[in-house]
Amino acid sequence: METTWAPLLRAVGLRVTRPRLSVLSVLADHPHADADTIVLSARALHPTLSPQAVYGVLKALVARGLARRIEPAGAPALFELRVGDNHHHLVCRSCGAVADVDCAVGAAPCLTPADAAGYAVDEAEVVFWGLCRQCQATPDQFVRTDQHVLRGGAIA
Repeated sequence: METTWAPLLRAVGLRVTRPRLSVLSVLADHPHADADTIVLSARALHPTLSPQAVYGVLKALVARGLARRIEPAGAPALFELRVGDNHHHLVCRSCGAVADVDCAVGAAPCLTPADAAGYAVDEAEVVFWGLCRQCQATPDQFVRTDQHVLRGGAIA
């Protein structure tokens, strides 16, 4: 485990610690995991690891660009190791499944807004919402929207 992540941690100025190695291993196996899932999985690798330590590791990894935090509306923050490539996400309105999707046109078309209002834009976040294949195949599945609960596509 250490041989894979140690050079990356050192390259961004972070010490190589067992909690950091545990969290990185979990993120490698569970992209788009929430903090609670990361805590539980990291404890399997490092049983004395506290939730506070995991939150601290996640904060440091995001701050140094080794991990990315995404926040789909109405869902807990999710973390992933795929960084720096301007990809976006598909989120299932029903089950919450998340999938990566490459930028629709070119390398970073969404980084050129019509009016940047003086900002130096360096990142854009696009989230596509819909139903995953599994939820589409289940007609009685509940679909949550901002103001309604739909059952099989009709207002319940």
